[in-house]
Parts: sequence; structure tokens; C-alpha cells
Amino acid sequence: MERKVIHTSHAPQAVGTYSQAVAVDRMVFISGQLGIDPASGNLANGFDAQAHQVFRNLRAVCEEAGGELQEIVRLGVFLTDMGDFFRFNQIMSEYFSEPYPARAAVQVVALPKGGLVEAEGILIRHDA
Repeated sequence: MERKVIHTSHAPQAVGTYSQAVAVDRMVFISGQLGIDPASGNLANGFDAQAHQVFRNLRAVCEEAGGELQEIVRLGVFLTDMGDFFRFNQIMSEYFSEPYPARAAVQVVALPKGGLVEAEGILIRHDA
């Protein structure tokens, strides 16, 4: 079993001691993505903008790994305000169609860089 580190400049650089993603065979474990614009390194302004950027960042990592966003089978979501849960679902539906990935969404006290939302995923590449 070979581990391959996935890295793309189209998603934010890691803000700690981790990889953007690690592929093992057909499985790709994607680290949590914040709503950071990879070009500027800054958080997008407000919940909606951050949530959209989270999905763009996840998509960029998926594509670098040779997969697609729709191939994510498990999504973990971290919200600093559970009041944003309904809006997050609406935004997520713009990026995923049925069958949706399995998912957990939890409220956390804080996220790195003052983020409002973060998501991590597990991708199963169909063509690997």
C-alpha cells in the first residue's frame, strides 16, 4: 500500500503540520478546508462566501488527486454557529447531487484563522 501526498496551489496551503490530502490506493483523505482564497491567503468575507470557498477548495484538491467532488463519500463539517446549518445545506446542494455523501456536522468553539466553516472529506476515485 503506497501513500501519495496530494498538493495543489489551487487550494490554500496547509496552516499546520499536515498535507492537503493523502491518497492510498483509490481512497483520498482530504484535510479540512477553510473558506480561504488560495490566491490571497485570506478568509472570504462572511459565512456564505466562506462556505462556497470551502467547496471550491475541496474541488481543487479532488481534481489534483484525479477525482471529482461528486466522488466524495464522507464529509465532515465544522460550524462555529449551528444557526448556519440550514444555509450550509442549501449551499452544499449547489455542489453535490444525489446520492449525497455520508456526513456529520458539528458545532465547534473556534476554527483556525477565525473561520466560520470547515469541511474535510474522503474521496473514492473510480478510475484509479
